[in-house]
Amino acid sequence: MNVAPSRMWRVFCAVEIPESVRQRVLQHVASLRAAVPDAHASWSRDPNLHLTLKFLGEISQTSVQKFSNAASRAVVGCAPFTILLGQTGAFPKDSSPRVLWIGVNDAVGKLAKLHARLEDESVNAGFKKEERDFNPHLTVARLRQPRHARTLVSAHMQMGFEPAEITVSELLVIRSELGSEGSKYTVISRHPLEVSDKL
Repeated sequence: MNVAPSRMWRVFCAVEIPESVRQRVLQHVASLRAAVPDAHASWSRDPNLHLTLKFLGEISQTSVQKFSNAASRAVVGCAPFTILLGQTGAFPKDSSPRVLWIGVNDAVGKLAKLHARLEDESVNAGFKKEERDFNPHLTVARLRQPRHARTLVSAHMQMGFEPAEITVSELLVIRSELGSEGSKYTVISRHPLEVSDKL
Protein backbone atom coordinates (compact mmCIF):
# COMPACT_ATOMS: atom_id res chain seq x y z
CA MET A 1 0.00 0.00 0.00
CA ASN A 2 1.38 3.42 -0.98
CA VAL A 3 1.31 6.07 1.77
CA ALA A 4 0.78 9.66 0.61
CA PRO A 5 3.52 12.05 1.80
CA SER A 6 2.62 14.48 4.60
CA ARG A 7 1.49 17.91 3.50
CA MET A 8 3.89 20.67 4.48
CA TRP A 9 2.69 23.83 6.22
CA ARG A 10 4.62 27.09 6.70
CA VAL A 11 4.14 27.87 10.40
CA PHE A 12 5.23 30.46 12.95
CA CYS A 13 4.33 31.69 16.45
CA ALA A 14 3.59 35.37 17.01
CA VAL A 15 2.01 38.07 19.16
CA GLU A 16 -0.95 39.91 17.63
CA ILE A 17 -0.63 43.66 17.04
CA PRO A 18 -3.74 45.71 18.01
CA GLU A 19 -5.71 47.26 15.16
CA SER A 20 -4.97 50.84 16.30
CA VAL A 21 -1.22 50.19 16.27
CA ARG A 22 -1.39 48.37 12.90
CA GLN A 23 -3.07 51.44 11.41
CA ARG A 24 -0.27 53.66 12.71
CA VAL A 25 2.33 51.35 11.17
CA LEU A 26 0.47 51.43 7.84
CA GLN A 27 0.43 55.24 7.99
CA HIS A 28 4.19 55.17 8.54
CA VAL A 29 4.55 52.88 5.50
CA ALA A 30 2.40 55.24 3.38
CA SER A 31 4.56 58.23 4.43
CA LEU A 32 7.75 56.36 3.49
CA ARG A 33 6.38 55.33 0.10
CA ALA A 34 5.40 58.94 -0.60
CA ALA A 35 8.79 60.25 0.54
CA VAL A 36 10.86 57.82 -1.58
CA PRO A 37 8.55 56.68 -4.42
CA ASP A 38 11.40 55.24 -6.54
CA ALA A 39 12.59 52.77 -3.91
CA HIS A 40 12.12 49.10 -4.80
CA ALA A 41 10.67 47.41 -1.73
CA SER A 42 8.08 44.88 -0.63
CA TRP A 43 5.97 46.73 1.92
CA SER A 44 4.27 45.09 4.87
CA ARG A 45 0.49 45.00 4.62
CA ASP A 46 -2.08 44.75 7.40
CA PRO A 47 -2.28 40.90 7.54
CA ASN A 48 1.55 40.71 7.71
CA LEU A 49 1.84 42.75 10.89
CA HIS A 50 2.65 40.21 13.58
CA LEU A 51 5.42 40.24 16.15
CA THR A 52 7.05 36.90 15.37
CA LEU A 53 8.58 34.97 18.27
CA LYS A 54 9.51 31.78 16.40
CA PHE A 55 9.42 30.97 12.69
CA LEU A 56 9.57 27.27 11.87
CA GLY A 57 9.19 27.46 8.11
CA GLU A 58 7.87 24.35 6.36
CA ILE A 59 6.90 21.54 8.73
CA SER A 60 4.72 18.49 8.18
CA GLN A 61 1.04 18.97 8.87
CA THR A 62 1.25 16.17 11.41
CA SER A 63 3.83 18.20 13.42
CA VAL A 64 1.66 21.32 13.74
CA GLN A 65 -0.19 20.01 16.80
CA LYS A 66 3.14 19.31 18.51
CA PHE A 67 4.14 22.95 18.01
CA SER A 68 0.77 24.18 19.30
CA ASN A 69 1.23 22.00 22.38
CA ALA A 70 4.69 23.53 22.91
CA ALA A 71 3.18 27.03 22.77
CA SER A 72 0.54 25.96 25.32
CA ARG A 73 3.24 24.78 27.71
CA ALA A 74 5.32 27.94 27.21
CA VAL A 75 2.57 30.27 28.49
CA VAL A 76 1.84 28.31 31.68
CA GLY A 77 2.30 30.60 34.69
CA CYS A 78 2.87 33.74 32.57
CA ALA A 79 0.59 36.71 33.19
CA PRO A 80 -0.14 39.28 30.43
CA PHE A 81 2.44 42.08 30.25
CA THR A 82 3.15 45.19 28.19
CA ILE A 83 5.93 46.10 25.76
CA LEU A 84 6.61 49.28 23.78
CA LEU A 85 6.82 49.36 19.99
CA GLY A 86 8.74 52.37 18.79
CA GLN A 87 12.43 52.40 17.76
CA THR A 88 13.13 52.55 14.01
CA GLY A 89 16.06 50.82 12.33
CA ALA A 90 17.35 48.67 9.47
CA PHE A 91 19.14 45.33 8.97
CA PRO A 92 22.01 44.87 8.39
CA LYS A 93 23.53 47.92 10.06
CA ASP A 94 26.97 47.87 8.45
CA SER A 95 26.22 47.07 4.81
CA SER A 96 23.52 47.53 2.19
CA PRO A 97 20.22 47.65 4.14
CA ARG A 98 17.66 44.99 3.25
CA VAL A 99 15.01 45.24 5.99
CA LEU A 100 13.34 48.24 7.63
CA TRP A 101 11.90 47.58 11.06
CA ILE A 102 10.19 49.08 14.09
CA GLY A 103 11.72 47.74 17.26
CA VAL A 104 10.45 46.57 20.63
CA ASN A 105 11.35 47.92 24.06
CA ASP A 106 11.12 44.95 26.39
CA ALA A 107 12.35 46.89 29.44
CA VAL A 108 11.59 44.22 32.05
CA GLY A 109 12.65 41.33 29.82
CA LYS A 110 9.35 39.46 30.02
CA LEU A 111 9.08 39.04 26.24
CA ALA A 112 12.61 37.63 26.13
CA LYS A 113 11.73 35.19 28.92
CA LEU A 114 8.55 34.10 27.16
CA HIS A 115 10.55 33.61 23.95
CA ALA A 116 13.13 31.52 25.83
CA ARG A 117 10.37 29.32 27.25
CA LEU A 118 8.86 28.89 23.77
CA GLU A 119 12.29 27.92 22.42
CA ASP A 120 12.83 25.38 25.21
CA GLU A 121 9.40 23.80 24.78
CA SER A 122 9.84 23.70 20.99
CA VAL A 123 13.21 21.97 21.30
CA ASN A 124 11.69 19.48 23.77
CA ALA A 125 9.00 18.78 21.15
CA GLY A 126 11.66 17.97 18.56
CA PHE A 127 11.93 21.28 16.67
CA LYS A 128 15.24 22.95 15.77
CA LYS A 129 16.60 25.60 18.15
CA GLU A 130 16.96 29.11 16.73
CA GLU A 131 20.69 29.92 16.72
CA ARG A 132 20.35 33.68 16.21
CA ASP A 133 19.90 36.04 19.14
CA PHE A 134 16.30 37.08 19.83
CA ASN A 135 15.81 40.57 18.37
CA PRO A 136 12.06 41.31 18.39
CA HIS A 137 10.88 43.69 15.68
CA LEU A 138 8.07 44.45 13.28
CA THR A 139 9.17 44.32 9.61
CA VAL A 140 8.06 47.43 7.69
CA ALA A 141 9.69 46.69 4.33
CA ARG A 142 12.07 44.34 2.56
CA LEU A 143 14.32 46.22 0.13
CA ARG A 144 14.67 44.53 -3.25
CA GLN A 145 17.36 46.75 -4.81
CA PRO A 146 20.16 48.85 -3.30
CA ARG A 147 19.15 51.89 -5.37
CA HIS A 148 17.51 54.51 -3.09
CA ALA A 149 17.86 52.12 -0.14
CA ARG A 150 19.93 54.48 2.00
CA THR A 151 17.56 57.37 1.23
CA LEU A 152 14.68 55.20 2.36
CA VAL A 153 16.48 54.18 5.57
CA SER A 154 17.28 57.84 6.28
CA ALA A 155 13.60 58.80 5.87
CA HIS A 156 12.56 55.88 8.08
CA MET A 157 14.95 56.97 10.84
CA GLN A 158 14.03 60.66 10.61
CA MET A 159 10.29 60.02 10.73
CA GLY A 160 10.67 57.77 13.76
CA PHE A 161 7.66 56.08 15.33
CA GLU A 162 5.95 57.40 18.44
CA PRO A 163 6.05 54.63 21.05
CA ALA A 164 2.91 52.47 21.24
CA GLU A 165 2.14 50.20 24.18
CA ILE A 166 1.12 46.65 23.35
CA THR A 167 -0.31 44.14 25.81
CA VAL A 168 0.98 40.63 25.25
CA SER A 169 -1.96 38.48 26.36
CA GLU A 170 -1.67 35.41 24.11
CA LEU A 171 0.51 33.58 21.61
CA LEU A 172 -0.82 32.68 18.18
CA VAL A 173 0.32 29.73 16.10
CA ILE A 174 -0.20 30.83 12.49
CA ARG A 175 -0.08 29.16 9.08
CA SER A 176 1.28 31.25 6.20
CA GLU A 177 0.36 30.36 2.61
CA LEU A 178 2.42 32.12 -0.04
CA GLY A 179 0.57 33.41 -3.09
CA SER A 180 0.95 35.79 -6.02
CA GLU A 181 -0.99 38.49 -4.17
CA GLY A 182 0.93 38.08 -0.92
CA SER A 183 0.72 35.73 2.01
CA LYS A 184 -2.52 34.42 3.45
CA TYR A 185 -2.52 33.92 7.23
CA THR A 186 -4.66 31.48 9.18
CA VAL A 187 -4.60 31.29 12.98
CA ILE A 188 -4.24 27.62 13.91
CA SER A 189 -4.39 28.00 17.69
CA ARG A 190 -4.46 30.66 20.42
CA HIS A 191 -2.64 30.31 23.74
CA PRO A 192 -3.74 32.86 26.38
CA LEU A 193 -1.25 33.92 29.04
CA GLU A 194 -2.48 33.07 32.52
CA VAL A 195 -3.17 35.42 35.44
CA SER A 196 -0.54 33.99 37.80
CA ASP A 197 2.83 35.49 36.83
CA LYS A 198 5.83 33.30 37.57
CA LEU A 199 8.20 34.75 34.98
